[in-house]
Amino acid sequence: MKSTEEIYIKRCIQLAKNGLGTTYPNPLVGSVIVHNGKIIGEGWHRKAGEPHAEVNAVNSVKDKSLLTKSTIYVSLEPCSHFGKTPPCCDLIIAHQIPNVVIGTVDPNGQVSGTGIQRLRDHGCNVTVGVLESECHELNKRFFTFHNKQRPYIILKWAESRDGFLAPLRKDKQEPVWISNKFSRQLAHKWRSEEQAILVGTQTVLDDNPKLDVRDWSGKSPIRIVLDRSGKISKNHYVKDEKNKTIIITEQQNLTSGENLQFESIIFDTKLTKKIIAITHQYNIQSVIIEGGKQTLQTFIDDNLWDEARVFIGNIFLEDGLKAPILKEPFQAEKIKDDELKLFFNHD
Repeated sequence: MKSTEEIYIKRCIQLAKNGLGTTYPNPLVGSVIVHNGKIIGEGWHRKAGEPHAEVNAVNSVKDKSLLTKSTIYVSLEPCSHFGKTPPCCDLIIAHQIPNVVIGTVDPNGQVSGTGIQRLRDHGCNVTVGVLESECHELNKRFFTFHNKQRPYIILKWAESRDGFLAPLRKDKQEPVWISNKFSRQLAHKWRSEEQAILVGTQTVLDDNPKLDVRDWSGKSPIRIVLDRSGKISKNHYVKDEKNKTIIITEQQNLTSGENLQFESIIFDTKLTKKIIAITHQYNIQSVIIEGGKQTLQTFIDDNLWDEARVFIGNIFLEDGLKAPILKEPFQAEKIKDDELKLFFNHD
């Protein structure tokens, strides 16, 4: 049976998920205020630069006099520093909220325990670690970025029933659809939830993808494209400057624009680490790697991934480009006549 604290922190997590895809570089946070066993205020962080979850929760309370006899629940430690908004700790202290229940400590070095200490120093009764693993899962992107100095990495591809990514030859420069339209719409929803999407040169040359969220509402991710020797022309969609794009190349002295940036590196055995260093430089907390085969396999071989989302389409190609093989256990679900396999790398 769940404790009262767990029930309210679970509600904080539900609220926080409303911000998925819109709060970067900030974490997902939900907050609930309870007085005499009744929720009197709720809020979540909606967008970086806008009020935090605790502020929205306090603002939603109609009778502010009740705050001095209430408990505020929050999925992540309240901030204690000035960023684009004032510290949430100061707000809680100013309203004399006596009890604070926190899901998990903030891994950001600017906070990381200082918010909890500040609240305690001002007489608040603080409880930490309620549904901690669930709160950590909620912000797996944020935690990975701050603890491992890299983005949360999601591999994604579609393969035929007989294990091929694509035919060896095709007539047009466009994708050969392996998954159904429902799976493709889900993939666009995923794009709206992550901060960046990465593909290799061959995927652009073969498919000329837009890498946007045209089949879903939300913000399109930052496009990261590998183009070692400059094979991708200005006529490809990834260079249309409609969305922010980072081209990683060996070419030197290329002129970057506002929405099209070039990063020059040497493509060698440390390629994935160099790519990750660039994403960290741009404060990118999550990335979907959508192909092609060589790019996916390089990250798999370097064991540099957190999740893999693999659609098995209801078609047979009989021959073609073989899909990567993952040996980890997986979860499976059906999307009409497609199968979706979900892999998690726990190394």
